[in-house]
Amino acid sequence: MRKGTKRKAKEVVGKGKAKVEEEKPTIEEQAKNNDKVVVKRQAKRAKIVKPETETEYFPDKRNLEDLWQEVFPVGTEWDQIDMVYQYKWNFSNLEDAFEEGGELHGQKVYLFGCTEPQLVFFQGQSKVTCIPVVVAVVSPFPPSDKIGINSVQREAEEILPMKQMKMDWVPYIPLEKRESQVERLKSQIFILRCTQRRAGLKHLKLERVKKFEYCLPYFYQPFAEDEFEQSTIVQILFPSEPPVFCEFDWEFDEPEEMADKLIESEELPADKKDEFVEFVKEKVKEGKRSNREAREARKKAIQEMSEEAKTAFQSMKFYKYYPVTSPDSPDVSQVKSPFINRYYGKAHKVF
Repeated sequence: MRKGTKRKAKEVVGKGKAKVEEEKPTIEEQAKNNDKVVVKRQAKRAKIVKPETETEYFPDKRNLEDLWQEVFPVGTEWDQIDMVYQYKWNFSNLEDAFEEGGELHGQKVYLFGCTEPQLVFFQGQSKVTCIPVVVAVVSPFPPSDKIGINSVQREAEEILPMKQMKMDWVPYIPLEKRESQVERLKSQIFILRCTQRRAGLKHLKLERVKKFEYCLPYFYQPFAEDEFEQSTIVQILFPSEPPVFCEFDWEFDEPEEMADKLIESEELPADKKDEFVEFVKEKVKEGKRSNREAREARKKAIQEMSEEAKTAFQSMKFYKYYPVTSPDSPDVSQVKSPFINRYYGKAHKVF
């Protein structure tokens, strides 16, 4: 063998070894490879799912939900009005009356409010509460444009125009129609509204303020004889120190006998007896004259009334609505009464 050939063979072998040695990974490369393997073996992170928040739904307002609150509580003392709304009273019976099949459905209705102080139980306690009441008058025209002012503290009754006491019948607009133009609406519901602002009361005389508290919705029914037309009782408020207040029935009482009883009980000074007797006789004359004039006025009103008006008066209906029983307010089911006031008398139906 030639020397050159042998040397080349060694070089080839040497080169092969070098190649093999070059192909072996170094320690650093192994470490890197090991790191890569570790990364590959790491578990995938679980996706964090955000909890779905439940959509909160609020009940839609009923179309006539605030009807009872819009009606002014006539005759309620100003400092008691806030107490009327301390409970969440439920007048769903009034709302249902305007639905198909209800007493007021499709009718022209005039509503006024009042309050009745009653001892009722709520949450285990008894308490005198101003119960709101709504009276509905079914009529083709306003039942009256006047207000009566009367109380035991006043000597005489007053019948005044509503507007003099800042009251009037105004149309009630249901919630779903309040964005419409009012003049285009033909309302079938009218409510008695008072525009006297409570903030302005401090600028009024006390007598004027008290008049609002003595107000009663007035109504004159010519076809029903007023019980007061036949009354034989007069209220006596004799001016003395202190004033003498009593009732006198001219059918059963005698002025002299009543004076003697009051003197005996030390309610009337003895030297005022004659003056008291004359005062009572004068009040009796006024009472009899008032009864006679009322009867004559009623007869005249019927004679001058049109047939259409007669039919309307004879078909008028009065409905009285109390709050229905609910967990948010006292139960008034045991204190309901058909009596409205001295002018309207009794309701045809109580709810």
